[in-house]
Amino acid sequence: MKNFIGKLTIISGLLLVVLAGCSTASGSDSGEKETAQQPILIEGPMPIEAEKFADRLENVEEEKSGTFVFYKGTVDGYPVIVAKTGKGMENTAAATAVAIEKYNPAAIINQGTSGGHDPELEVFDIVLGKRTTNLGSLKTGDRDEGQGIEPTKWKPMDLMASEGSAGEDPNAEKIRYYKGDEDLLAAASSVKDTYKKGKVVEGTIGSADVWNNEVDRINWFHEKYGTSVEEMEGAAAAQIAKAYDVPFLGIRILSNNKTNDGEYNPDTAAANQEYVYEVVKEYISKLEDR
Repeated sequence: MKNFIGKLTIISGLLLVVLAGCSTASGSDSGEKETAQQPILIEGPMPIEAEKFADRLENVEEEKSGTFVFYKGTVDGYPVIVAKTGKGMENTAAATAVAIEKYNPAAIINQGTSGGHDPELEVFDIVLGKRTTNLGSLKTGDRDEGQGIEPTKWKPMDLMASEGSAGEDPNAEKIRYYKGDEDLLAAASSVKDTYKKGKVVEGTIGSADVWNNEVDRINWFHEKYGTSVEEMEGAAAAQIAKAYDVPFLGIRILSNNKTNDGEYNPDTAAANQEYVYEVVKEYISKLEDR
């Protein structure tokens, strides 16, 4: 019996040592996570809208999740991740959620090319998304067979306004805007003078899985929603960023503008990334001053 008790005492002591070691290791990991710098996430849908920025990163490592590609590196020693999300709202929403879960970013900038809605804007001008909105969330009029189609009578539909049927809730018949983060906007505004290829203005970015070529339709959105440009990703990223409470800003350059015959120029994608790089450096300097 004494031998048994002695062995039991030794085993109990060893277990306490192991548990204490596990607790210490866990505490160490927790401390590392708390002190690690949260990266800045830069999103671009196509290779021409992501890879030029990724080329500017130092110490780059590439990771993939599904069809999404993440280039992990640094800018001025601070962690920055470039996400090649793929085109469209669904791809962007999924890539943004994956990136937030995997990397816990301090902020998200969704950037790339866009089509102009404002005739005062020219190709190579850049719009900072003071607001971003979904142009594809619409409710049609109640019309019977043979009564035709009236797109100008369609109403905006706020899918986030109710947990019930948005189509049956009159309170959902409104435009939802996602506001750009004030600190990101301030950083972007403070480096406007570094951009020499066009104007940099604040405005409203509209998004949908639709490519609008009808100038009257474009004008309708410009008048009804106040849109400066349209693209296919920003509102989806803004919605997911809002769900996770991550600071967000859209930055879009005009690659064409049908309202004033501005012809498409693919070189705008690289020009926008050059400017966004300056924005990121400015934002990093402010983060490090806090």
